[in-house]
Amino acid sequence: MANAYPPVWYLLWLVIALCGVGTWFLRNFTERIEATRLVAFTGVASMLVMVVWTFKEF
Repeated sequence: MANAYPPVWYLLWLVIALCGVGTWFLRNFTERIEATRLVAFTGVASMLVMVVWTFKEF
């Protein structure tokens, strides 16, 4: 059986997905540049944490 990832790992995937959709929405349907940057950088930081955690632990 494959490794079972902890629930927080899946929560991190949810954050990454929501940041992707949020960035797309903010960029295409609003003019809120700072909010777009915040959501985008949050998604990038989350993805970096995911990659490091995955390669380190699993």
